[in-house]
Amino acid sequence: MPVQIRRASSNDTEALIRVALSAWAPVFASFRQVLGPKVYGLVYPDWQAQQRDVVTKVCAQREDVAVWVADIDGTVAGFIAYSLDGTNETGTVELLAVDPDYQNGGIGTDLNLFALARMKESGMKVASLSTGGDPGHAPARRAYEKAGYTAFPIVWYYKDL
Repeated sequence: MPVQIRRASSNDTEALIRVALSAWAPVFASFRQVLGPKVYGLVYPDWQAQQRDVVTKVCAQREDVAVWVADIDGTVAGFIAYSLDGTNETGTVELLAVDPDYQNGGIGTDLNLFALARMKESGMKVASLSTGGDPGHAPARRAYEKAGYTAFPIVWYYKDL
């Protein structure tokens, strides 16, 4: 199944939301397990609505974020969104999602490598992103590491008040 990486269009938004929600469901299940139901409920009262808004905003036809789709025979299998900061010469991956039906086939790595090449062509000197250290983000971390990113550990704490 050949993957075509193409620029996202406004017609792709609902498919990108579907892919994101499907791909990120295990992430939010992991968050719930790590944080516990009380803190999780306060931080993520409706993660699907929150993430729908995030994807919609990132995918809006904005000049500051590039969104590319992994297309397999007309089906959106995944996507990557990144921004460029010419002042700091840094490209930042904003979002990456691969439909669970297409995971573990190299699509996340292909999207990362594609975005990194576009960043370099645009004059960026560094690429960055952030992702979770929880079990739900393990597939994302694998994709980033396969693309050559170096992890820099950071810890984010929550406390039930």
